[in-house]
Amino acid sequence: MISDRPKGAETATREGGGHYVQSLARGLAVIGVFDAENPSMTLSDVARRTGLTRATARRFLLTLEELGYVRSDGRQFELTAKVLQLGYSYLSALSLPELVTPHLRTLSDRVHESCSVAVLDGPDIVYVARVQVRHIMNVAISVGTRFPAHATSMGRVLLAAMPDDDAVALCSEQLKSPISSRTISTPQQLITRLDEVRARGYAVVDQELEAGLRSVAVPLKDSNGTTAAAVNVSMRVGASPSADDPVGQILPHLQACAQAVHADLVASAG
Repeated sequence: MISDRPKGAETATREGGGHYVQSLARGLAVIGVFDAENPSMTLSDVARRTGLTRATARRFLLTLEELGYVRSDGRQFELTAKVLQLGYSYLSALSLPELVTPHLRTLSDRVHESCSVAVLDGPDIVYVARVQVRHIMNVAISVGTRFPAHATSMGRVLLAAMPDDDAVALCSEQLKSPISSRTISTPQQLITRLDEVRARGYAVVDQELEAGLRSVAVPLKDSNGTTAAAVNVSMRVGASPSADDPVGQILPHLQACAQAVHADLVASAG
C-alpha cells in the first residue's frame, strides 16, 4: 500500500526566508492531512500528523471551520465540499481535463477498462481526468489522487521526458521507501526503466503500485510536441485477456487516444 506519511507535516514545520508565510503554510498543511484513509480526525490526530502543537492545530481548525472549509461535531473534524473551490481555478484554467474526457470515454468503451490522465507534480503524479469502469474490485482513484511517479506507468512516461539526473533527484526520497517487494527502489533501476520507456514509447507497470494492478501508459503531447501529461489504462491481473496482454490488446487503442488528444490540442492552439 502507499505510505501513510502525513503529506502536510513537511509543510507545517518547514522554515523559509522572509518571503515565507508560515501561517499560510500551516493552514494548508492542516487541510492536506485529511485524505481518503483519514477523512475524519480528532484535534490530537491533526496535531500529530502535521507536527503542530494541539493549541496551534486547534486555532487553524477553528479558523477553517469558521470559513466553511471544515466542519466538526465537537470532537471529530472533517473537510467540507468548499475545499474543492481551492482547486477549481486551476482545473478550470486547465483545458486538458475537459478536452480529454470524451476521448477517455471512447477508449474505455473500446477496452472495457478504467482510463486516466495525470500530470507530474514534484515526485508525484496527480490525476486530472478519469473514466472508471465498474468491476468487482476497483482501486479508489479520483481526480486529485496522487501516487509516487516512479511506481506508476504514467509517472514513468512523464519522468522519461526529462534527463535521468533530474528524474532521479526528483524521486530519490521515495525510492528509499518501496511500496512493495516489486517496486523499483534504486536510481539505477529507475534509469533502466526510463530508458525502456524512451525506446518503446510507452510504459508498463506490473503490480509495483498495488498487488494485482497492472497498467500501461503513453505520453500526451501538447501542440509543441512536448510531453504535457500521460494517459493510461489500468486493469486487474487475470481479470480479462487484455490484462494478460496489455501491449498487444490495449496499447494500440491507447496510442490512438493519445493521437486524438494531440490533434485536439493542436487545433485548440491554432
